[in-house]
Amino acid sequence: MTFAFGMPGPTELILILAIVLIFFGVGKLPAVLAQMGKGVKAFKDGMKEDDDPKEIDVTPPRPKVNDAEEVRNRHNG
Repeated sequence: MTFAFGMPGPTELILILAIVLIFFGVGKLPAVLAQMGKGVKAFKDGMKEDDDPKEIDVTPPRPKVNDAEEVRNRHNG
């Protein structure tokens, strides 16, 4: 097989297809390919969202009040 050196040849592709057919069966193959297509589309959409600077939340995090201060504020306030 030539996976490390580039695209697989026709013999390798036929072997891969045979293994996929044995593993998933002919009936499930369209559903598996559809799910793979949806996954690739979701990945590409996610990559586009990362490039959009408007989506980034730049608000600073609120400081956490420790338990002692919280109890003191309840009793004094």
